[in-house]
Amino acid sequence: MANLELLEKIESALDTIRPYLEADGGNVKILEVTEDQIVKLELLGNCGSCPMSTMTLRAGVEEAIKRAIPEIRGVEAVNITTPDDPRAKLPETMM
Repeated sequence: MANLELLEKIESALDTIRPYLEADGGNVKILEVTEDQIVKLELLGNCGSCPMSTMTLRAGVEEAIKRAIPEIRGVEAVNITTPDDPRAKLPETMM
């Protein structure tokens, strides 16, 4: 398990992009940081059912975390949606 200081740094990095996620009805929650420095997240709200979530995870979430904490090697979502998922929803801003 990651130490409290590392988790606080990750939360701080996530706070820089949360307004964009929340604007589309989503958010993220840290589940764990593995021993090999991979952050595992749960995508919440619309983020959990959006076909754009893979792009958001890589271009937004992972970039923000790695910029703030260079020792993080990667970011994974445990519940990423595939574009052909019948429950998938596009963000409001794309409609």
